[in-house]
Amino acid sequence: MAMMQGVQKNTLYVGGLAEEVNESILHAAFIPFGDIKDVKTPLDQATQKHRSFGFVTFLEREDASAAMDNMDGAELYGRVLTVNYALPEKIKGGEQGWAAQPIWADADTWFERQQQEEEMRRIEAENRATMQAAEELHRKKAAEEREGEKEEEIEIKDDPMATAEAEILQQN
Repeated sequence: MAMMQGVQKNTLYVGGLAEEVNESILHAAFIPFGDIKDVKTPLDQATQKHRSFGFVTFLEREDASAAMDNMDGAELYGRVLTVNYALPEKIKGGEQGWAAQPIWADADTWFERQQQEEEMRRIEAENRATMQAAEELHRKKAAEEREGEKEEEIEIKDDPMATAEAEILQQN
């Protein structure tokens, strides 16, 4: 019985809803079992269509139980329904979740997060530019050093004194 602790006995999860099913159709399908307090079909933010499931909350637990017993496995608009007791919503945002707040309550922190993200992007871009500049400088120095080595070899060949010294060192 410990597993059933978080279950809401008067709210039912209804899965497998056909696309055509809306909240009023869901209400009509479950009203024969008792007085309904609330019907919800959460919408997908991108498509604005329900996500093929909904919740039906009855005033009485006995009515919810009867609806679950009768509607689990039943067909609605050609789709087989899955009906269980609903688990409490697990929504990000602490104890009460963001659903308990108006949508604009998050606006200030949203703007702060946007500014922080923008600042991070700016800093990352500066860091990338600095790294690229440092790499370019390193490549230039390495190229100059290689050029310097070649020039030293040339200088020895062109300088008669250096050539004479080199020949004497080779003889010894």
